[in-house]
Amino acid sequence: MSSQARPAFYALAPGGWRDYVTLLHLPYTLWHLSYIVIGAALAPRFPVGRVSLAVLAFFLGLGVAAHALDELVGRPLQTRIPARTLAVLGVVSLAAAVALGVGVAIAWNLWLLPFVIFGGFIACAYNLELFGGRFHNWLWFVLAWGSFPLLVGYFTAAGTITAEALLAALFAALLSTVQQILSTTVRHVRRRVATVSGTLELRDGTREPIDAATLMRAPDLALRVLSAATVTLAAALAVMRLA
Repeated sequence: MSSQARPAFYALAPGGWRDYVTLLHLPYTLWHLSYIVIGAALAPRFPVGRVSLAVLAFFLGLGVAAHALDELVGRPLQTRIPARTLAVLGVVSLAAAVALGVGVAIAWNLWLLPFVIFGGFIACAYNLELFGGRFHNWLWFVLAWGSFPLLVGYFTAAGTITAEALLAALFAALLSTVQQILSTTVRHVRRRVATVSGTLELRDGTREPIDAATLMRAPDLALRVLSAATVTLAAALAVMRLA
């Protein structure tokens, strides 16, 4: 396996502006932002303004801040962005996301504040691996980046949480679990495995070599398709509600 293997299928060649694009984890960020739209589309009303602000807040809090903090701890994406820049990106973007959430809560519904507080907390606790890493695990991933944005989307539109919202949140958690299973497999091969060797001997006697690409091909393709499918579903629901 090449030591130059990309740390993620969406990672660009390291250096310059490409590092900042890689930092956004765009396929995954769009995937999780889609949960907000899906949640809002299930509500009786679809207030475009509030939903758009929720998407913007999550983009700042997850797409920029959480990923900058994650890169600050351990450099999983192997970018060359200076640590000071990552820290500033994390703090400023998270502060902007929280301020946006607080502003919407004051202007519309103060019950939104617990969502804002949890979002700010989990972005730091998960990505900085605070409290001995207690929040940096599978369970908190699927809750924080799956169920949570969907519930925020629903609450932002409806002002309450209903049984259908909780069922949809379970859907988001289950789909995020699939993401976690697949991405864990490819991350292990990309970032920890030095060499891969072996062959598959088929029943007709032919042999196929096994290498790192063999192990990553199916999970990577599944992640690409699932990301596109979730974004497409969110777009379809938004178009339906706006029609």
